[in-house]
Amino acid sequence: MNSARTALSRKIAVHAVLITYVVIALFPVFVILINSFKTRRAIFREPLALPNADSFTWEGYQTVLNQGDFLQYFQNSFVVTVVSLFFILLFGAMAAFALAEYRFKGNTVMGLYLALGIMIPIRIGTVAILDLMVQTGLVNTLMALILVYTAQGLPLAVFILSEFMQQVSDDLKNAGRIDGLNEYTIFFKLVLPLMRPAMATVAVFNMIPIWNDLWFPLILAPAESVKTLTLGSQVFIGQYVTNWNAVLAALGLAIIPVIILYTLFSRQLIRGITSGAVK
Repeated sequence: MNSARTALSRKIAVHAVLITYVVIALFPVFVILINSFKTRRAIFREPLALPNADSFTWEGYQTVLNQGDFLQYFQNSFVVTVVSLFFILLFGAMAAFALAEYRFKGNTVMGLYLALGIMIPIRIGTVAILDLMVQTGLVNTLMALILVYTAQGLPLAVFILSEFMQQVSDDLKNAGRIDGLNEYTIFFKLVLPLMRPAMATVAVFNMIPIWNDLWFPLILAPAESVKTLTLGSQVFIGQYVTNWNAVLAALGLAIIPVIILYTLFSRQLIRGITSGAVK
């Protein structure tokens, strides 16, 4: 009875911390959204106040939709993010499965090598990456961004998924082998369905940095036809004058996909984060 109560208390505490974190993290989002519907004067006078009849305006959203190719920017960001996440999850899960399932000489060293990117930021190699993209003719293409973001997200994906892969029952995989299933079928049909919480966690942790990134789109894909949403929003920021209505409206529209993704995968995300925290 005491152990059950202790486990329940820990579970409640974990969920309370997560809810508190979400509330704190969403407060800046709330401020951006309410100010995107306010006049410039109201934004600076009462930034935390809700828009009213005097301060409400659609000016920012009208500017965003009429100036620049916002829909193209949105499409570029969507394609880069979705394709990058697909490759991160696929290759990360396959590498994690190999490290967890097959024991070979140098297994630990290989795992540490694949996770090295967590400690060494990929931006350190920006000059070398740019030179490589120039030589391969991938500058000003979405493929350049996809390759960089895939490489950026793989270390964290391998690190997280390998821990979850070790928790998958060996009896289940051996039963599949006895039934004549090959390793690919075991991986895709038996193991991956059990990894949904971990996959959702990796997807959310990688999606936000990719979607909001400004550095690599500015360096590798600054052309108008391949601009991402974050880079395209910079058109409203000038050296002397900044259209804050348009900037906040663009940021408000950019936040929508992140909120939708979190809503869809929130349960799996919480399960992935709290897995192993409560016994």
